[in-house]
Amino acid sequence: MSEENKTCPKCESLYGYFDGQLWNCPECFHEWSLDSNENEQVEAEQKFLDVNGVQLQDGDSVTVVKDLKAGKGTIKSGTKVKKIRLLDDPVNGHDISCKIDGHGSLYLKCSVVKKA
Repeated sequence: MSEENKTCPKCESLYGYFDGQLWNCPECFHEWSLDSNENEQVEAEQKFLDVNGVQLQDGDSVTVVKDLKAGKGTIKSGTKVKKIRLLDDPVNGHDISCKIDGHGSLYLKCSVVKKA
C-alpha cells in the first residue's frame, strides 16, 4: 500500500492518510478503505448519525441538543421531536424533515439531535 496522501471521498480533502488499517481524513474524520465495496457499505451505515454517533431511521424520535433559531422563535434544547423523516437529498445541509409543535414543518441537521 502506498503511503502517499489520498483524496477523501467524502469532503475531497487532499490530506487523507493511511494509519495501517484504514485511510483517514483529518478534516472531516471520515474513514475508508480502498476496497470500493467495503467503502460503499461503511458510508451507507454511517449516513444518518446523531450527535452521539447513533444511527437514525425514519420514524425515530429525537431530542434537540442545543437552542436553534427558527424564524422569529427559538427551538429550545431538550425539545422532543417525534416521527422524523430522513432525506436522501439534503436541503442546504439539513438531512431531517420534521414537525415541531409551535414551529411547524422544518429541517434539522443530524448533528444537532440525539436519538430519544
